[in-house]
Amino acid sequence: MRLELLGSVRAWCDGTEVLLGPPKQRAVIGVLVSRINEIVGVEEIMDAVWGSAVPQTAANGVHTYVAGLRRVLDPGRGRRESGGVLVSSGGGYALCLDPGHVDVALFERHHAQARRLHGQGRLPEALREFDAALGLWRGDAYANVPGPFAEVERTRLNELRMTAVEEWAAAMLAVGRHAEVVPVLSNMVAKEPLRERLRWFLMLTLYRCGRRAHALGVYRETRRLLSEELGLEPGIELQTLHSHILEGHPDLLSWATDVAALRESCRPHSRTPAAPLTETLVRPAQLPYSARGFVGRSTELAELDLLTAQSGGQPEMRPTLVVLEGAPGVGKSTLALHAARRLAGRFPDGQLYVDLEGSVSHHRALSGLDALAQVLRSLGVPNSHLPDDLAGRTALYRSLVHGKRMLVVLDDAINAEQVRPLVPSGPSCVLVTSRRAQRGLVVRDGAYRIGLKPLDLGESVRLLTYLIGEGRMEGQRDAAARLAEMCGRLPLALRIAAEGLADHPRLSFADMVQQHAAEEGRLDRLAVEDDVAASLRAAYDVVYDALPADAARLFRLLGLHQGELITVAASAALTETDPATAAQLLQVLADHYMIEEAGGGMYRFHTLLRIYAAECAEREPSRHRTGALARLLAEEEFASVM
Repeated sequence: MRLELLGSVRAWCDGTEVLLGPPKQRAVIGVLVSRINEIVGVEEIMDAVWGSAVPQTAANGVHTYVAGLRRVLDPGRGRRESGGVLVSSGGGYALCLDPGHVDVALFERHHAQARRLHGQGRLPEALREFDAALGLWRGDAYANVPGPFAEVERTRLNELRMTAVEEWAAAMLAVGRHAEVVPVLSNMVAKEPLRERLRWFLMLTLYRCGRRAHALGVYRETRRLLSEELGLEPGIELQTLHSHILEGHPDLLSWATDVAALRESCRPHSRTPAAPLTETLVRPAQLPYSARGFVGRSTELAELDLLTAQSGGQPEMRPTLVVLEGAPGVGKSTLALHAARRLAGRFPDGQLYVDLEGSVSHHRALSGLDALAQVLRSLGVPNSHLPDDLAGRTALYRSLVHGKRMLVVLDDAINAEQVRPLVPSGPSCVLVTSRRAQRGLVVRDGAYRIGLKPLDLGESVRLLTYLIGEGRMEGQRDAAARLAEMCGRLPLALRIAAEGLADHPRLSFADMVQQHAAEEGRLDRLAVEDDVAASLRAAYDVVYDALPADAARLFRLLGLHQGELITVAASAALTETDPATAAQLLQVLADHYMIEEAGGGMYRFHTLLRIYAAECAEREPSRHRTGALARLLAEEEFASVM
């Protein structure tokens, strides 16, 4: 079995092509082959193929498409038989195949080998590997395959292809084979007209072929195109190469001059024309201060350290995208800023920070268009140069930071649409915080998700000790531990409680424990007057208001539930729905971190969210509460008999 993705998606068995079926069926195999020999969940496949417009029949559609693929990839094998190329396991499917039989894996392998040989100065061998890698391409990757995943993979693989072409061109120029490079670069420039690095190589190649006028013509065309499309001048490297060609700079014609060194001579530290917009960028250092007294999170910090260490330093590498998720008050922003300061040294080109304002209101959150305007201004782009549309601003932003090692913190995101335009290409790192599960960023953009839980008890007491002082903690550690539990071990709640103690020096921990003993009014006490950002109830309100109506109703009715664990059956009884609908609504609440999974298909409330849910239950009409409780009691009696 052999699979081809670098063009139309095709499969071959023993040298004979097998037809993979309709476009969405090819999209399914495209997702599976990207995670070869791994189980891919049905929901992930649905998100990858349909994106945000998932129809109710999507799950059945996935099963149908997989069955169709089995018929052509595993002819004669029963659906439930083990083994084979396409297997089902753990609520998903896996494509079991040697990666060497997939053209994408072969391309990446040959490309990596070519770069290694080039770095060792073994140019003839490197060129053979480059030829093998680029010879696998038959058109645009995932051609004619629909869905958001295919679109992202097309973009990613095209970026790798362009990079490989540029590196191949550098090797060809180094051995004097410039005449062979011109037609390839001309074709690639036609495909990627705004890619300045390709145009740099084309100009140099034309000049070395004795076509000085044509090289200068490429520059004029580039300048016109960038001005019309983006309102920009060519970058400093193109400007300097243009100047060198006009001057007849001797190094341009010398094969002995290393191309990398020649490109370096075209950068800002050499004698260059006046810097255009792209070179007047400031180095941003926008990380805001973070709260004092950071404790815990050693596991999460170690994971972030490992992920960013893998980002490398090559401009063509993919960015590291990490989403820190969790309930309001759990310390997502604090962790992101603390980690960003620790990691800043790895990203010398600067740090960008954008508050996407998801905690203000679901309807008033910052759009991607407005967020890009804020970022571009901070990079030195004047208002007169800001494109009016999202695509234009995204293209300008990515062009300005291409190849740079930047750390981008996107705080309080609501959805992937806010985040995606702000993710640059290359070796940058993007840290996102969000109060909801961002599975779309995982499926489409390769993000890593880190879910935050409350602090453990020891860490909670350490935070209180730091904020209040060791002396005041003396003899009160047991009471401090009880207070920490009443605060749900949430950093925000602990800080609010510590501030209350600081304001009243004679107040003991035991006194505050007594004040918080009653659940009624506890959320009123865990708030700072005139500061909505320091109020747990206000934070919960924002998440609650963003819930779909049926999920919000379930949350209110769950406020009537007195048990520790929440079952699907109990939820179905409360809402008078079928178990499948109740399970779906419970997952919506879990994705918004309003409840948490307890395993075995059961859920539970966090301490303070249970109090908030009970408050929300009072919004439900009395007759609805009475009916819901009656159905719940009947369900519990039935369960006890069974």
